[in-house]
Amino acid sequence: MIYPIVAYGTEILRKKAKDITADYPNLKEIIDNMWETMYSSNGVGLAAPQVNKSIRLFIIDSAQIFENIEEEDKGKYADEPGTKKIFINPQIVELNGEEWPYNEGCLSIPKIREDVFRPQNVTVEYLDENFVQHKETFNGITGRIIQHEYDHIEGKLFIDYLKPLKKKMLQGKLSDISKGKTKVDYKMSFPK
Repeated sequence: MIYPIVAYGTEILRKKAKDITADYPNLKEIIDNMWETMYSSNGVGLAAPQVNKSIRLFIIDSAQIFENIEEEDKGKYADEPGTKKIFINPQIVELNGEEWPYNEGCLSIPKIREDVFRPQNVTVEYLDENFVQHKETFNGITGRIIQHEYDHIEGKLFIDYLKPLKKKMLQGKLSDISKGKTKVDYKMSFPK
């Protein structure tokens, strides 16, 4: 089942999500639906708050980025061929490396893309779909996607990294999104 993506301005996107346990109701179905939702909206990551669930869960598939990148650009992203993973109750334990810019977008904030600086490396402790504990370091585009999705479960959005003037210039577009005045080719739900 494809979930509607929650639009900018919806309260859940600003809430810190809650940890879950292995007996969380319909967890496998939620994860399956999140994959279907992410792929149907051409995303590379999706956090549970974006589908109106305030739980600490997100999914990523950075491998698909490398399918669409020019050969000469692949070296910029040290993590080729990317990875496909589920992160449950993740905690970032370390951010390091040089900060680098990348033009980020977000399914909840359609048609807005801006350069965001993030550290090169992220170390995360998380549970997989079988509730097995992992601690891994990710870098490049995969590390960036993880940081972006992690922000979602912390109630933060990529636009929060923008300078005040840039954010002010986007205010009209953001207001339109929250009012449902945007056209996308995937299902969205807008603030009431």
